[in-house]
Amino acid sequence: MVASEERRPRRRADAERSRTQVLDAAARLLRRQPDAGMAAIAQAAGVTRQTVYAHFSSREGLVRAAVDRMTAESVTALEAAMLDEGSATAALLRFLDASWRSFEENAPLLQAAAPPPQPGDRDERDREEDRDREEGRDREEDRGREKDRGREEGRDRALHEPVTERLARLVERGQQAGEFTPDLPTHWLVASTVALGHAAGDEATSGRMTHADAEAAFRLSVLRLFGAPPAS
Repeated sequence: MVASEERRPRRRADAERSRTQVLDAAARLLRRQPDAGMAAIAQAAGVTRQTVYAHFSSREGLVRAAVDRMTAESVTALEAAMLDEGSATAALLRFLDASWRSFEENAPLLQAAAPPPQPGDRDERDREEDRDREEGRDREEDRGREKDRGREEGRDRALHEPVTERLARLVERGQQAGEFTPDLPTHWLVASTVALGHAAGDEATSGRMTHADAEAAFRLSVLRLFGAPPAS
């Protein structure tokens, strides 16, 4: 009995090490190959597919775990940026630098987490919905899609929340110190910063702008939005 009880913590520790090994490999591989499947991730981790599925029941679950880890790493980077110290403007620049570094390191991983595009489905769906409206029938599929969108939006909010909370505190500090415009509410400045970050990331990912130009545009746009002096 004693030997059996001693083995349980060892098995749990072995399982946790195995899970971490799979997650490490997935994060590394998805940053290079966003479309990598479970077999490729298993190979990169040096384990079998059965081992991967023992820890993560689906690729979606594995990718979400990798994104959750990325979020934790981003929060750690923001804490290292010491946003509560120095002038609010200098802290904002450190926030933007840390955020952009996180994007550059993790853009392919975020791409892996995005829902796969389905060309042509939208046009056909529109036609089906038009026919159903004409016939006066409710669409169960519509409700399902609305729920899916709601879940994705909720997850997106949860993903940003640890970052936006820190940015909100920084905005309030800057407004109280007279460094940022008092004419716009905190939540608007925070939401606009997130939107500008997404726009800059999209421009860089698409190749319409270089990463350096997109980062510079991101910084300048946020500083102007906040009414802060441009970075020297």
